[in-house]
Amino acid sequence: MTGFAGTAWPFLAGLGLGWAVTRAWRRPAAVAAGAGVWPVTVAAGMVLRALSGQGTAFAFVLVALAFLGLTLVGWRSATLLGARVFRAPEGS
Repeated sequence: MTGFAGTAWPFLAGLGLGWAVTRAWRRPAAVAAGAGVWPVTVAAGMVLRALSGQGTAFAFVLVALAFLGLTLVGWRSATLLGARVFRAPEGS
């Protein structure tokens, strides 16, 4: 397995584990759900990459942390911020 699928499968498996461990399905849009799923996804993904003979270079770990942080926590934070900014004024 090479290319995108070879890189993605360990993190997709880690994502499933993260959702199961944190029970993120209860409040999937909550920032706390993303913040809990994120480290589990990275850790499990890196372990699975190592076990399958794929690289876990330090630079790759940093990129994975940043990318998964933005995709798992970032959109939730942006949604929360948008909801606060665009909330209807009190008393209207």
